This record gives sequence, C-alpha cells and structure tokens, in this order.
Amino acid sequence: MGTPEFARATLAHLCDSDHEILAVVTGQEKPVGRNRKPTPTEVCQEADCRGFRILTPKSLKSEKLYDELKEMKPDLFVVAAFRILPPRLIGLPRLGSINVHTSLLPKYRGAAPIHWALINGETETGLTSFFLKETIDTGDMIHQEIIAITENDTYDTLHDRLCQNAGPFLLKTLELIERGETRPLPQEDSRATGAPKINALDALIDFGLPAARVRDFVRGLATRPGAYTFFRGSKIKIHACALSEDQTDPATRPGTVLPDKKRLLVQGGDSAVELLKVVPAGKREMDGRSFKNGFRPEPGEVFGEIPKGAQEKL
Repeated sequence: MGTPEFARATLAHLCDSDHEILAVVTGQEKPVGRNRKPTPTEVCQEADCRGFRILTPKSLKSEKLYDELKEMKPDLFVVAAFRILPPRLIGLPRLGSINVHTSLLPKYRGAAPIHWALINGETETGLTSFFLKETIDTGDMIHQEIIAITENDTYDTLHDRLCQNAGPFLLKTLELIERGETRPLPQEDSRATGAPKINALDALIDFGLPAARVRDFVRGLATRPGAYTFFRGSKIKIHACALSEDQTDPATRPGTVLPDKKRLLVQGGDSAVELLKVVPAGKREMDGRSFKNGFRPEPGEVFGEIPKGAQEKL
C-alpha cells in the first residue's frame, strides 16, 4: 500500500524477492501538469507494468475494499507513504500490518519527516519499520537503520538515498518476521517529535533567522515543495543558498540585498546568506548571478516583504 516514488521504489525491490504480492493498493488518478491530465500514482504505474492486481479505493473504509482484501487471506500488509489505515484493515492480515517510515522513530512522526530533519539541522536520520497501531507512527518498532545527513544534502538528495535503502531495509524486516525473530520495541513517547505536512506558510523563508537556519530551511524544502520568499511583489522560490563570510552590520534589516558585484547576497538574522539558485515566478531555475543580471536588484531592496494580497492567502 503506497502512493509516491518512495513507495514505488520499495515495491520494485519487493517484486524481485521471493515474496508473493497478492495486490497493490494505491491512490486514484490525479490531474498533473499544466494540462491537468489525470495521471496514475507512481505505485500504480509500477504495479501496472508488472501485471499486479491494483486497487484504487476512494475510501479505505469502503466495504468493497475490506471484502476484497479479506478474500485474499493476506499474511501481511506492507505500507509505505500512504494514508492512515482504519483499525479493521490494520488487523486483517494474519501477521498484522507494518509500515516503513523515513525517520528514526519516535523522532519525526508525521507526513514530512525528511523535510523537518533537514530544516532542524539534523546530522542523521534513517528508516524505521514498525507494526501499525491506530495512532499514526506510534506502533512497536521492528527494525531501524541509521543514515547520515551530509552538509550538502537537500530534500531531493536525501529522499533519493532513502528510496535506495528502503527496499533492502524492507526485505530485512520481512526476514525477521518470517523467522519469528522480531522483538517489537515500544516507542518512548517522551522522545517523540512531530513532522507535520508542509503547508504554504511553512515554506515561507524567514530571513530573520540565523543564516545557518535559513540555509537548512532552504535545503530542507528543495526542490519539493521549495522554500519561497517575495521580491518586488512577486513570489520567488529559493532552491539553494550558502553561508557567507562577509562581515555585515547586524542592525541591517533581514532580507536586505547587500552590495556585491557578482553574488546575490541577502542579510540574514546574524550574517549574510548567498542565494545560489532561484526560481522567479513563471521562469526556470537560475543562479544568483543570472538573477542579478536580469532583475538588477539594488542594495537596500528587500526580499521577504509579503504583498497584501498574498497575506490573505497564506
């Protein structure tokens, strides 16, 4: 059971094992791109190529879905990046239902653990498999694997590395279950942290934060959904930035464009930040120098002033 690329990569690896996949449950088609063409999920496309039975229920609480799954007499449900299962689905398989989560639980429970680990400047994350319970991401843990976060990691690179590791990690989990060697470990709720879904306001850059926090914020959202700010009344995404060693006046307003002939420097909360990759509204990604040449931002202009119309939408 899954929907996006992370779940597709996990399914693809599972297909090459000795386990029998009875069916694949995924989301329904959604409009994608400028033409809003209805498109199957990544998991659906993978399952279709391999000839699996595919179920795309509108609701996981539907009687039809329950009856179809029960008729298959499954040993186990494997869930990766999917919706919350209702209690009677969780308990339907003979061995229960498991989930593969992209954090070291109980840290970063929720829909966006990769984003928040980077935003918060973590130096490691990982994968956790656990038995599902009614409350999201709280079940007893089966297996964990630590994965280092490098200084150059962004959401995109870390997501891809977790995808590569998720398949072998899942097979190790299944091996433990098959052999009866699981020793489910209850999570320590006192150590739990949240990783809620990123909404529009969450992705807005606050240049008043220390420069290192601004950099981590940007890399934690690049390029999906992309951290953004405003300049001259228009929304601009920032896909990459770096710390600058330039000495600045701490009294300078955060977000102010700083004097520099080649680099796009902006004042952070304590020092300068260099904007490396930017995406102006309606244009492709460009480097900071190209932005300076095209838009000619003047020293003293400010990134981050939210237009009145935009304030109501956030």
